[in-house]
This record gives sequence, structure tokens and C-alpha cells, in this order.
Amino acid sequence: MIKIWIIVKRELRSFFDSLMAYVMIVLFLGFSGFFTWLFGNDVFLMNQASLQSFFGISFWTLFFFIPAVTMGLLADERKSGTLELLVTKPVSDWQIIAGKFTAAFLLICITLALTIPYYITVANIGKVDHGAVWMGYLGLLFMSASYISIGLFASSITSNQIVAFLIALFIGIFFHLIFGLAGGGSGGWLSGILGYLSLSNHYESMARGVIDTKDLLYFLSIIFTGLIGTELALSRRNVSN
Repeated sequence: MIKIWIIVKRELRSFFDSLMAYVMIVLFLGFSGFFTWLFGNDVFLMNQASLQSFFGISFWTLFFFIPAVTMGLLADERKSGTLELLVTKPVSDWQIIAGKFTAAFLLICITLALTIPYYITVANIGKVDHGAVWMGYLGLLFMSASYISIGLFASSITSNQIVAFLIALFIGIFFHLIFGLAGGGSGGWLSGILGYLSLSNHYESMARGVIDTKDLLYFLSIIFTGLIGTELALSRRNVSN
């Protein structure tokens, strides 16, 4: 656990030293704040104490931001040669993966925590469904963890950060959009399978304040699969070396 925490602190320091964390936080707060309070289906236009507009824009904003956060977690280390040095230390592949995953997840948690004033403001405007708000935040965290695991996998199979970013987006777009669209355009058992694979369906369920075991299992399955894929990629690389 100590080794994992050392990696977590190292990665968080790297995020903030490179200004990536500050840029991401400012951009996220800017986008989410603009669309929550000023444009489109904002809080005032809807005339109700709800953060549904915030959860809707965050669903898309994080989809693009997370691959940018994860693209260099392993790809940059592979390119610079520091990954070789890291794996020669008394630390396992799983500890490396867990440390980098946790660091990226904590960065997302910090970013979302800075939007709590939105919640406080809306609660002061009118009667808010507190359960739906907290479930919406939980849905964002599960979605973020899922895409972080996918981003880690993408970063583990290439030494090019841009390629890792594009691979993560390519894989993510199926869960984010394509499975849902394909499921709606088909019928029968295929529609059910594609609908279940759609991340948006599970996220929207949680954002409405509904928690279901199948939603939790879905997100945990993606997270587990992404991390397993990352571990296999690192193991194959270690064997080849």
C-alpha cells in the first residue's frame, strides 16, 4: 500500500507540475458552469432546482478530458524509458497500475469536488432532490473510473501519447454513444445486449437517482477489464524484454 501511495503522489505531483491539472480543472469548470448556468437548458431556463444540465454536460466533458489525463500515464514513461526503470524496482505491475489509476481518479474527484458550490447554490434556489444529485455525482465517478481504466489500457500499448488519446476515445465512443444508438435501431435480444453495453444508459439511470446492482456490476466490469488488459500489456512487454 505504501508503494502504491508513493506512485499516487508522484503522479499527482506530475499532473500539477505540468499544469495539466490546472488546465483541466479550469476548462471543466468553465464548460460545466457555462452550460449549467448560462446557456441552453440551464438551471434558470428550466426554472427548477435541478443539476440535470450539469450532469448532462459533464457526461460529455469528462469523456474528452479523461483520455487527455490518462494518455501519458504509461505511454510517456515507455517513450522516455522510465518505465523500464520503474519495473526494475521492488514494485509489481499491479502496484504501478493501481497507483496511476488512483492518481487519475483522485484528480477527477478533486475536479468534481470543486463543483459542490453548484449544488449548494441550487439547493438555496429551491427544493432539490438531494438523492438524485448525489447519485448523479456517483454516476460521474463510476463513469470516470471506467474511462480511466480504458485510458490506462490505451496508454499501455503505445509510446505515443496522441495515439493513446485516440485509442481511448475510439474505444470509449462505443460505450458512450454507438452501443446506445445501435441498440435503439435494432430489435429483440440484440437490442437488449447493445442496450446493456451502453454506458449512457447506466449513467442516466444513476443520474435520475436510481441505483441498481446491474449498473454497479456494469461499471465494475469495465474497470476490471481495463485494468486486466493493462496488466496483460505490461506483462507481455516484460516477457518480450
